[in-house]
Amino acid sequence: MKFSIERGALLKAVAQAQSVVERRNTIPILANVLIEAEGDSVQFRATDLDIEVVDRAPAMVEKAGATTVSAMTLNEIVRKLPDGALVTLSDNAQVGRLSIEAGRSNFELATLPREDFPVMASSEYATNFSAPAAVLRRLFDKAKFAISTEETRYYLNGVYLHVADGESGKVLRCVATDGHRLARIDALLPEGAEGMAGVIVPRKTVGEMRKLLEDDEMQIAVSVSETKVRFATPDITMTSKVIDGTFPDYTRVIPQGNTRRLEVDASEFARAVDRVATVSSERSRAVKLSLDEDRLILSVNAPDSGAAEEELAVAYADEKLEIGFNAKYLLEIASQVDRENAVFLFNSSGDPTLMREGDDMSAVYVVMPMRV
Repeated sequence: MKFSIERGALLKAVAQAQSVVERRNTIPILANVLIEAEGDSVQFRATDLDIEVVDRAPAMVEKAGATTVSAMTLNEIVRKLPDGALVTLSDNAQVGRLSIEAGRSNFELATLPREDFPVMASSEYATNFSAPAAVLRRLFDKAKFAISTEETRYYLNGVYLHVADGESGKVLRCVATDGHRLARIDALLPEGAEGMAGVIVPRKTVGEMRKLLEDDEMQIAVSVSETKVRFATPDITMTSKVIDGTFPDYTRVIPQGNTRRLEVDASEFARAVDRVATVSSERSRAVKLSLDEDRLILSVNAPDSGAAEEELAVAYADEKLEIGFNAKYLLEIASQVDRENAVFLFNSSGDPTLMREGDDMSAVYVVMPMRV
């Protein structure tokens, strides 16, 4: 195998591939990237057995072939090469080495046989549709903060992607929850997605997929089966196993009868919560919200470290209410708001609180209160 490739194209492909590779693994081949050169392009494939990413880049291929080499080391080498350099990679199967040349720099890396590299079995996808990158990015970005990190409730360790009934018909929906907060995000249902089975997309896949969704104009091809989900652009294909479990009935958690309405400037609210939480104890991070007519007082009282209080002018016309929340949860939810105002809907100090962006029902958040 021998080919030449522009440094920028090589770095982009290798960086995407190596980020999937697990830092610590007991199977040496899983630390490697499979490089396959043929025709006028090169394919870089990496996997951790749960996610597989394949990145294609244009190249001048002198001799077709394939080999595997350490993804981390190759990425580090390419990253340190000068911009605009032409990089030539050639492998010598007899001695098990890949040589990398760029200008006056020469490197030799140990290789492992391509036959040892595990390729994820292709799946028959029951549902295929495409959606703009911006739509998918919004769905996953706004939901992912609520993914649970508790391994025992493994079915909450991802984002539940499914078709649901929205305000005005069927929608494509992402939901994530850890039992303390919940995010439910809707988008218009793409053509072809109608019969899609609901799947739980794992946390790592959500993070890796973010790199495919940078270009707002790009259409992403999505394929879904009972066990796998695939996201593809013209250059990158990411295939992931889905979490084998049943996502709980989240609709029962979303309160319907919350009538006490607070409207507040989202960024002002987030900054105020951040300031008063500075003195809250690390363990509880509790912030108390005291609501009266058009007035909100945020306060923290931590016997060990001190106290803080801040008043905000808000729109609130219901009876007085005192309710406590984990400051981290409030900040994460407030940071999701793209519009100017956040609307909180309360019932009582012991019931879940609903939050949305103005009157937009396509993004709804629920946060559980805590005793303060």
